Amino acid sequence: MTQRIQIQDQNITLHSTGALFWQEEGMLLVSDVHLGKVSHFRKHGAAIPQKAIEKNFELLTEIVVNFKPKTICFLGDLFHSHLNSEWQLFEAWIGEQTSKIILVMGNHDIISPLKYEGIGIETIQEILLPPFLLTHHPEERDGFFNFSGHIHPAVKLKGLGRQRLKLPCFFKRKNQMILPAFGEFTGTHILTPTKEDEVYAITKNEVILVAND
Repeated sequence: MTQRIQIQDQNITLHSTGALFWQEEGMLLVSDVHLGKVSHFRKHGAAIPQKAIEKNFELLTEIVVNFKPKTICFLGDLFHSHLNSEWQLFEAWIGEQTSKIILVMGNHDIISPLKYEGIGIETIQEILLPPFLLTHHPEERDGFFNFSGHIHPAVKLKGLGRQRLKLPCFFKRKNQMILPAFGEFTGTHILTPTKEDEVYAITKNEVILVAND
C-alpha cells in the first residue's frame, strides 16, 4: 500500500493511490485529479459508469483518513475544465475536511480562483518550503528538490516471454519527483528512466521500486 523513502533528509511516504505524504510538514500532496472529466465524457456519450465519479472522492477520503494531514496540497489540474455537476460533490467533500487546503494552479485549472477561495481553498502558483519546491509543471531550480505533476508518468515493465505491462509511477530524478495522476480516466505518459533515476510503480495495492536494467 505504501513505500517509505527519504528525500533531502525528510521522510516521505508514497501511497498506491498516487498520493504522497511529507511527514515532517504533515502535508499530503495529490496531483492531477481532473475532477469533472468523467462527467464531461458521460455528457458526450462515453460509456463510463457513474461509479467512476464517486471513486475519486472515495480515494481522497481514504488517504485523508489514513494520513490525517495538517495540509492537503493539490499540485494542479484539480478540475479538468469548466464547472459541471461534480463541483457540488467536491464542495460537499471540502465541507467535511479539517485540513488546510491549497491548490497549486495547473494548466487545466481554468475555474476562477474566487470560486475556490469561496469554499476555503487557497490558490497559488507555486510553493517554496525548503528544501522543496512544489509546482504543477516539472521544474529545475538551484537549491530545491521539486515535487510536481502534469506528466501523468508511467513505466513499461517486461514480463516473462513477450508480456508488457504499463503502470503509473512516481518518477524520481536527482532533484525532482513527478507524481502520478490521482484521478480516474486521466491517461498516462511513458517515461524511460536512466540508471540514475528511481521509479516507483503503483498497482492497486502496492508501491514497487522498479530496478533499472
